[in-house]
Amino acid sequence: MTVVEGVSARETAVRTLRAARAATGQLVGGLGTAFQALGVLLLAAVATATAPAGVGLLLAPLVLRALHALARRERERLARRGVDIVPPDPPPVRLRSALADPTTRRELGWLVRHGTLGLLLGLLGLLLPLCAVRDGTFPLWWRLVPEDATTTSIGVGTAHTWLDAVAALLLGVGWAAILLGLGPGMARLQAAPARRLLAAGPDTDLSLRVAELTATRAAALDAHATELRRIERSLHDGAQNRLVSVTVLLGAARRMAARDPAGADELLERAQSAAEQALAELRSVARGILPPVLADRGLAGALSGLAADCGVPCRVEADVPERCAASVEATAYFVVAEALTNVARHSGAGRASVTVRARGGRLRLLVEDDGRGGADEDGGSGLTGIRRRVAALDGTLRLTSPPGGPTALEVDLPCGG
Repeated sequence: MTVVEGVSARETAVRTLRAARAATGQLVGGLGTAFQALGVLLLAAVATATAPAGVGLLLAPLVLRALHALARRERERLARRGVDIVPPDPPPVRLRSALADPTTRRELGWLVRHGTLGLLLGLLGLLLPLCAVRDGTFPLWWRLVPEDATTTSIGVGTAHTWLDAVAALLLGVGWAAILLGLGPGMARLQAAPARRLLAAGPDTDLSLRVAELTATRAAALDAHATELRRIERSLHDGAQNRLVSVTVLLGAARRMAARDPAGADELLERAQSAAEQALAELRSVARGILPPVLADRGLAGALSGLAADCGVPCRVEADVPERCAASVEATAYFVVAEALTNVARHSGAGRASVTVRARGGRLRLLVEDDGRGGADEDGGSGLTGIRRRVAALDGTLRLTSPPGGPTALEVDLPCGG
């Protein structure tokens, strides 16, 4: 096996493990709402059965409110896992209106599927890792169990020899293989009804979304204009002035070359120094447009470089299996750079951390510090610029910074840009 093949196999194994871990978390997370869905489904069945007696009519508003609340909770849960579901308009809670409401009918369809198939998949997501660990480690402790105890997690067999214990180990490997191979598909299957039935239907008024996109486009244009002004100011006040100084010094040195060679040589040294400073400032401006470190080392490496240059000890945890769009990586880089600059200048923190993860087509950033807190967008700390950069890519930003700290800056970006 060549080195390249070895690295590729290792990367494939790491991606598979990460996908299985994420799928397990999603399945177990869905198990909670699936149990609640089963409860609401049973309550709806009771209301339907007792409707002729009038009791069901009294239960109907309670069932509808529970249904809508649970659907909203499922959308929020999936959004945290990177599954964006555009919510519909608030559905009615009066029985007569709800019977004719398409959103309510879709939510009822999701309730049936999630309370049955979703519950089963969630249980599998919980039990498969437990069975894999139980059976996979059985040879380590099989002599400690009673003689009549079953060998496997499925209640079959009794271990009397090492061969029996190894058979349980093989079963544990099988559970793990099922989880690695089928876990992501099970997670997608569990989330599929919510993707299809909890999203806004084609008849939903999209005027709010249009207004949001219009505001996002305006923010993107504003951020672009601000960036152009920054670049122009950097070139005008920095590199251009240096180059003018170089021109003046070279002209003076040329005129002095014949009558005062020593003075001309001194002017040439000053011109060379000014040219070197102008070159350094031009490189700084170029890095500000699109840092080359992103292309050379990727987002994780670039953020590690920012953490190393930070004025306070900073830890970076990056889990980005694949490259995102260049605009997304550049925005993530500048967000972290500005955030760490704020930490070093204003927070009085003793340590900071940067966490970046890519899941489900979304890139999530979390910058935390243990400083004094009280960060304010109106305080000139650069947070307004960060928010505009994030909004330009249709991302979201949330800042938590109570007085006394700690401060947490969370940013969510679409990986595709």
